[in-house]
Amino acid sequence: MPRPKPDDRSDNVEKLQEMVQNTIENIEKAEETMQFASPEEQEKIRAKNRRREEAIAAMRAEIKDEAAAREHGYQ
Repeated sequence: MPRPKPDDRSDNVEKLQEMVQNTIENIEKAEETMQFASPEEQEKIRAKNRRREEAIAAMRAEIKDEAAAREHGYQ
């Protein structure tokens, strides 16, 4: 039976930062498309962007946790 790989958290901060940036770009793209959308679609886009903003806040909190863990040697 293969042994599980050790948990490598060394690049989690960078991965999370990239995820935040990608999510911000998705919000911006969605806002650009709203001008061509029906009122119903616009509301769906707004709702999705609100969820994206909540996800960004959670990712930023996780970035802080990961950065702190990195400073303390991932104990």
